[in-house]
Amino acid sequence: MQVTPTITQFCHNIWQLDSKVLLITQSNHQTLVVTEKTPFHPVSHIWPDHPADKGYLNEFEVIDCQVGAVESESGQLFVGEAIPVKRNEQGWVFVVVHCLAGSVDSVQVGNTVSLQVDKAYQDALSRGHSAGHIAYLALNKVLNENGYWRKDADRKDPHGHYDFNSYAQVTSFVTPDECHDTYRLGKTLRKRGLNSADMLANLEKLQTLVNQQVASWLALGVEISMDCHGETLTDSRYWHCDLNEGEVAVIPCGGTHAQSLNDFGEIQVVLRQLDEQNIEMLTRVKPH
Repeated sequence: MQVTPTITQFCHNIWQLDSKVLLITQSNHQTLVVTEKTPFHPVSHIWPDHPADKGYLNEFEVIDCQVGAVESESGQLFVGEAIPVKRNEQGWVFVVVHCLAGSVDSVQVGNTVSLQVDKAYQDALSRGHSAGHIAYLALNKVLNENGYWRKDADRKDPHGHYDFNSYAQVTSFVTPDECHDTYRLGKTLRKRGLNSADMLANLEKLQTLVNQQVASWLALGVEISMDCHGETLTDSRYWHCDLNEGEVAVIPCGGTHAQSLNDFGEIQVVLRQLDEQNIEMLTRVKPH
């Protein structure tokens, strides 16, 4: 059977659907299943900040969900870090790979299967991811408006503030109702104009200002939406939220997200110094 790019539904508030099986293979004591469409969000092999969804394929637990690429000529599936090509490479299709434990003989190519995402788990990840965006936008604004840049920065965030997050972010990891970011305040960033010594000396004050800004935005209670430029994994997706900053915040993002600022009871940001050049920002959510 010809394998086509997976039609993704994880940004469409769809948590259950039936779909045809296009490919099955065995790897590392797992059964890997590719379907025509899916509500499951896979972990990215390029920027694995957002974990895979959990749930079931028929009665079988989906223990992992990965990005895969199928070479059209050979039909060979490559998964995760083993993918040898960039997206949109001619002769390749990108797919969502549902990983089941052991051998699953009752699922065959051509079968129609039921796919059920663990909605509560996905919702918690979605809140954590959106909270991370809100927190870094607040941090950018606070640094910009309180004199922590001595030069004009080339990169601006969606609100027109100097984009500290883009310059300094080293890692970002989403977990249920949390987002954990690390930032490097190195020599290059100082040359670009960041007063990093002042920033480190005033982390507690910055934390207070960031949390005040986040609380002010949450009080707006506005919608969060995803703008999908297509239905497949390789199509661009954008996070949208109007935080009353003159410009709507539009952020390229492949994860799943909360639907409204009303989904959050509270977002609390903690800033900590790790060493002379690195800090972390831990963003925690209290849902309604």
